[in-house]
Amino acid sequence: MLRTSTELRPLGPDDLSDLLALLHRDPQVNLFVRSRVDATGLNRRWIGSRVLGYFEDGQLVSACHAGANIVPVEATGAAIEAFASQLLADRVKPSSIVGPQTAVLDLWQKVCAEWGPARSPRLDQPFMTITHDSALTPDPRVRRIALDEIDLLYPASVAMFTEEVGIDPEIGGGGYLARVTQLVAQGWSFGIVEEDSILFKAEVGAVSPEACQLQGVYVRPDLRGRGIAAPALAAVVEQARATIAPVVTLFVNDHNIAARRAYERVGFEQTDTFASILL
Repeated sequence: MLRTSTELRPLGPDDLSDLLALLHRDPQVNLFVRSRVDATGLNRRWIGSRVLGYFEDGQLVSACHAGANIVPVEATGAAIEAFASQLLADRVKPSSIVGPQTAVLDLWQKVCAEWGPARSPRLDQPFMTITHDSALTPDPRVRRIALDEIDLLYPASVAMFTEEVGIDPEIGGGGYLARVTQLVAQGWSFGIVEEDSILFKAEVGAVSPEACQLQGVYVRPDLRGRGIAAPALAAVVEQARATIAPVVTLFVNDHNIAARRAYERVGFEQTDTFASILL
C-alpha cells in the first residue's frame, strides 16, 4: 500500500485559489479566515499572520490561521496534529483558539500543557445563522454609526469588550480604538444613539460575498431586560443583508440564555457549534 505524502507549510498568493476552494466548503463557518484572505490576498505584509496549509499528496486538505487568533479550517485529525506541532515549535502563545468545536478542542488538548491553563474556556458556543429578514418589526432607530460619533461609541465598545472578554482592550496601546474606527469607516457599525448616548450597538466583524458575522452586541446596562435587543438586531439583520451580505451569522456562549433567546426571537437558528479558548 502506498503511503500518503504530507506537507505542512505557510500558504502564499500562489495558493490563493486552492485556499478559497477549501474555505468555500463551509463559507459561513469559515467566514473569519475568508474575510482575512479577501482583505490581504495572503500577502504576509498585509495579513499580519500566517495561514498554514496541510497537504496530502499535493492537495490542500486543511488550513489554520496562525496569528493572535488560531482558527482551524476544515481541519482533519492528522492536520490538527501537524498544526499543533508547528505552533508549539514557534514558541508564540496566541490570545485565543476559535472555531468549530471538535477541531478547537482537539487542538487545545495537544497544546494545553504548554499554553494552559486557559483564562476562559468557552467550550460550547452555538453558531447561529439567519438567511432572511426577521419577522419582527425592526427598530427604526437603528442606523449606521457616523465617524463623528466615535467618541460616543468607543466607551460602549470598551465596556462591552471588558464585560465579554474579561480584559480591558485599552491595555497595550491604541489598537482597539483603531479597530472601532475602522469598522465605523467601513459602515459596519450599527446602533441606536439618543441624547449623546449609545443605547444599543452591534458590529459586523467579518465579511465575505456569502455571509457576514455580527459581534459586539451591546445594550446599555440600565436598559437591559426591556426588550430592546431583538427589534434592534432585526434592524441590523435587515440592513446588513441589504448592503453587506445575504447571510448573517454569529456565535454565542451557551450560558448566555438572554442573548440566545433574543437571537432566536429575531430568527437566528443554530447551524453548528463553536468553541473558544481565551488565553
